Amino acid sequence: MRRSLLSALLALPLLAPSPGRADTCDALAQTIAQATGAKKPGRRTGPSIDVRTASGVTLNLTCRAEPIVQAASGDPSPSAAYFRDLTLASESVIGEPAAAIGPILTRAYETALREGRKSFIQQNGWSASCYTDSAGALRTLCSVGRIPTD
Repeated sequence: MRRSLLSALLALPLLAPSPGRADTCDALAQTIAQATGAKKPGRRTGPSIDVRTASGVTLNLTCRAEPIVQAASGDPSPSAAYFRDLTLASESVIGEPAAAIGPILTRAYETALREGRKSFIQQNGWSASCYTDSAGALRTLCSVGRIPTD
């Protein structure tokens, strides 16, 4: 009994996120918080950290093979702050300038809205995607992240 309990306890660290990955994700969440005027990142839940920006938009940073940032909106048309904050956060996540990300994100949203389906646009090793639903409680969900290479 003792031996199996000891083995189980020793295996626990293997199931947890590696300290390097956790530290990197926490640091990225802090950078996003600073870029968007948030007081601080929210609490970490598994691979995800929520950041509530100064304008009230809630961003979700998920760190797996490559980090991805997303934002949901229940409004019929997301605010300018929604796109601005998601673009600023995306700049930190993918390392591209906001001026390059913004138009691609806007195009993904407009395409999803016009075609009534998820829009996915790839650009220089990263992607922007948006989903819209005119009838649901979640009207818009957009995300930006690097495309995993493996």
